[in-house]
Amino acid sequence: MSKYSSTFRQEVVAYYGGGEHSYREVGLRFGLDYSMIRRWVASHAAHGVAGLSRKHSHYDAHFRLSVLERMWKDGLSRRQAAALFDIRSIGCLSVWERQYERGGLEALAPRRRGGSRSMPKPPFAAPSDTDTVKDGPPDDEAKSRQELLAELAYLRMENAYLKKLEALTQAPSRSERTQAVQALRPLHLFDGLLALSGLARSTFYYQLKALSSGDRHAALKTMIRSIFDEHKGRYGYRRVTAAIRNRGEAVNHKTVQRLMVEMGLKSLVRPKKYRSYKGQAGCVAPDLLQRQFSAKRMNQKWTTDVTEFNVAGEKLFLSPVMDLHNGEIIAFETARRPVFKLVSKMLDKALAKLDDDDRPILHSDQGWQYRMPAWSRMLESRNIAPSMSREGNCLDNAAMESFFATLKSEFFHPNRFDSIDSLRDGVEDYIRYYNNDRIRMKLKGLSPVQYRTQPLNHSSQ
Repeated sequence: MSKYSSTFRQEVVAYYGGGEHSYREVGLRFGLDYSMIRRWVASHAAHGVAGLSRKHSHYDAHFRLSVLERMWKDGLSRRQAAALFDIRSIGCLSVWERQYERGGLEALAPRRRGGSRSMPKPPFAAPSDTDTVKDGPPDDEAKSRQELLAELAYLRMENAYLKKLEALTQAPSRSERTQAVQALRPLHLFDGLLALSGLARSTFYYQLKALSSGDRHAALKTMIRSIFDEHKGRYGYRRVTAAIRNRGEAVNHKTVQRLMVEMGLKSLVRPKKYRSYKGQAGCVAPDLLQRQFSAKRMNQKWTTDVTEFNVAGEKLFLSPVMDLHNGEIIAFETARRPVFKLVSKMLDKALAKLDDDDRPILHSDQGWQYRMPAWSRMLESRNIAPSMSREGNCLDNAAMESFFATLKSEFFHPNRFDSIDSLRDGVEDYIRYYNNDRIRMKLKGLSPVQYRTQPLNHSSQ
């Protein structure tokens, strides 16, 4: 059963649809993870209100295969595929991919689920000690009045207990279970409530004493708030801990961190730049280039990467591919988000310029886009060998990093842009200038296109 109702989800999506708040701001407003909000918005955009309703997770093998084929064919991310097919969990798509790679269509067949966990059996009172226990549940007509009353009392207690827990939280802790039991003690048997809640008697009284003792960190919270406000939110939990210790108070940094999270205090942080590397997931190719950034002919060695630009809080991502023979940008693509379609469209443009017998090496970093199965399939279809830099080593792709540095120092930083659209137009103009007009000394004073098209270029090599 879903944790959030359809009405609540519609409220969150409508709040985001106002256009005044980002996913993270909406998440802080409603106490949700921003990725969940992004998934709800995508489902609502694809399926309307029906996309926000509670869903079941039973999908047959043919449906799972159709989802995978559509994802591979159109280069969709798992998040996009889940929104398109109205799938509840994004993580199941990666499971389906692994199952299909190991066992084909048969491996995609859903497995039978195990038995569900049930509530503890009610301690119904027996009419007498001499009664024997029969196999299976007894018929209601055969039960005595005493048994029916005991069963009714238990069911009422169970219903009241669950309602009380639901009012507190969806994942009750011992403290919250103790509060539920204490609130229901005047109405139901104490031993039955303890059995239903799974609390030992000693645990119940320990939690009850802790609840009645008040907040033992009240003074520390006041000090944390004072230091945080004094420095205008610039201090994180480490500096706050150091400031408290400088005042002569002994405190553990983990306690300060936990209390700051509870109080919603988060320090100002530097804006994080885009990083495509997200861990060892997918296929990682060996470094075939080995920093040999020269090629004797065109379409022998290519290199690619993704960079970002930031204008007035909005971002533009650029994905080019460079031929290392003359440093020419043979294809590029721009987008507002670093999605897989950004690099797949760029690669489609580059592959269209190859002859049938061209087999270049395509070098990149270990970004998530380049480790996706769809990227590998696109390269395999043209017999192109993938090559990747070592983890966290930008020098292995120095040629492309040099182009990004030139682009930003000569074009981006000296200029001011009113919008992302004007920046996109300027990037396209600069790359056209870079290829056709900007001379390079290593190319004998010629531009990349002039060097490629000169009559004696190949013979002189």
